[in-house]
Amino acid sequence: MKPLSVKKLSLLFSVLILKYFRNPKRTIHQENFHTADSVASKSEHHKLQVLGQRQDLENKFLIFNVETSLLRSSSLFPYFLLVAFEAGSPIRAFIFLILYPFIILCRDDLALKLMVIICFFGLSKERFREGRAVLPKFFLENVGRESFEVLRRGKKTVGVSNLPQVMVQSFLRDLDIDYVVGKDLKVFCGYFVGLMEERRELIVPDNVLHNAVGVSGCKKYFDCPWFAHCKELYLVNEQERRNWHQLPRNSYPKPLIFHDGRLAFRPSFLAALAMFMWLPLGFTLGIIRTLIALTLPFDIAVPLLHFIGIKIRVSNPNCLSTSSSNRKDGKPKRRLYVCNHKTLLDPIVVSYATRSTTLTAVTYSLSRMSEIISPIKTVRLTRHKDQDAELMHKLLSQSDLVVCPEGTTCREPYLLRFSPLFSEISNEVFPVAVNCHNSMFYGTTARGFKFLDPLFFLMNPWPSYSACFLGVVRRGDGDGDGGDSRFQVADSVQSEIGKALGFTCTKLTRKDKYLILAGNDGVVRDGSRRT
Repeated sequence: MKPLSVKKLSLLFSVLILKYFRNPKRTIHQENFHTADSVASKSEHHKLQVLGQRQDLENKFLIFNVETSLLRSSSLFPYFLLVAFEAGSPIRAFIFLILYPFIILCRDDLALKLMVIICFFGLSKERFREGRAVLPKFFLENVGRESFEVLRRGKKTVGVSNLPQVMVQSFLRDLDIDYVVGKDLKVFCGYFVGLMEERRELIVPDNVLHNAVGVSGCKKYFDCPWFAHCKELYLVNEQERRNWHQLPRNSYPKPLIFHDGRLAFRPSFLAALAMFMWLPLGFTLGIIRTLIALTLPFDIAVPLLHFIGIKIRVSNPNCLSTSSSNRKDGKPKRRLYVCNHKTLLDPIVVSYATRSTTLTAVTYSLSRMSEIISPIKTVRLTRHKDQDAELMHKLLSQSDLVVCPEGTTCREPYLLRFSPLFSEISNEVFPVAVNCHNSMFYGTTARGFKFLDPLFFLMNPWPSYSACFLGVVRRGDGDGDGGDSRFQVADSVQSEIGKALGFTCTKLTRKDKYLILAGNDGVVRDGSRRT
């Protein structure tokens, strides 16, 4: 059998596209499904406020449309731009931005199909993790508190979305929604072709759909077969949605600790347009800031960096003078700085704060490019306890040392578990609480190119860093053989840094982070990309 030519493949794809757009309202043939029109004709459309006043919701099954009855804004542009930018490339995102004004002129169902094709066509199904790692953060920030408080009271909840299943499933699972119904994406040779189809399998048990209550923000969405069994229908109007408040973080069923992606802002159309206009200037400014930090001495670099928009704030540096200055042999006593991990620039900020030119940073995994251009000495650990302990002992005898015992970065106000290895190296450690602010781009990534992390942080319009020295922590005698005292020291240092920053301490590790965000252990291979 001869392989299909490019011409024949193009013709086949064109036929599929034409068939897809000429049949916008495909039906799902499932047993026990009735038409929603017959249900709607027998039911009143009540307001969501009426549903919230009911006392029997704990015994009801709630079926709701995600975009119109859970989210405060029904605009889908930010989520598709995130897919185009994070899973695709900035070029794909820019093309989507340019075409969007023409897309919104189409009818709703056609506009949705066009956005799916532009943003998903050619993406690898196996590598697509943005639905788990990137989108949930932005979906959660758009959830209405009033609607969520009503919907969570149901005995069982079914979230019905017009979006692809891979975009909404993780987000709704994080909200403890029992069943998620999205649209499947067609796949060819492991890659999305950008075409959607209704889910044809009935994943919700019949007893869930029996006498269910339906909630939507638009009457046309009641045409969805999933609302066919609803005996009561509730409608969310635009006035209600405008009065909704953002769901606070402390009300999330599961805390938002890990997320990935480069964009640190919600990319509405105007915000995304501003970002692309800033990119050329931001890239140039990031290169200039990098050159200043790498080539100039502290006394000159710090004022210049402040002048071009980087703020570095140092708190309580006088506490460093409380430690003994000399060892028994008369040589200067070296300091072991222990800090939490926000970006790859943490050790450099500590170096700037202490005005130390001989500071050495030990890392668990770092790209070759970052090691080459680093203005301070960096040494990679082996992840073997005995070898790493011996190496750190040797380095500490030669110069001051800085270590980030979390082993990886965390963007949210949480601290990951501190490895206790540092507490075995020295009887005195100097905790440093570091924090950073970025308004446009994150300077960390779990799946992207690590050598670009510092550049992305420096491309922010007004990036800032703070370093707070918390004083010396001395290891007690413990039980005499090191026993559990090393864990106590690690927990104590973690707690002190957490209090200083207002962060919550956790027992999560770097492996937990990378398994969630990237599906791997987070080890950097040669090539500067995590695999």
